[in-house]
Amino acid sequence: MPGRRRPGVMSEALKYELADELGVGDIVRREGFGEVTSRNCGNLVRKAIERAEKTVSPKQ
Repeated sequence: MPGRRRPGVMSEALKYELADELGVGDIVRREGFGEVTSRNCGNLVRKAIERAEKTVSPKQ
C-alpha cells in the first residue's frame, strides 16, 4: 500500500527538542528533517536511544 506510513514512535516535540540539542533545530524548522545530514540524523537517533534508556532503566 503505497503512501501509508506507520505512526512515529517519537513525538514531534521530542524530535525538535533533540534537534535543538544537536544544534540543527534551525535547519529542521526552515527546511525539514530531510535537509539534516546523515551524520546528524544518526546523532539524533543516538540521542533518542540514550534518552529512552535513561527513562526505562532504573538508576543504579
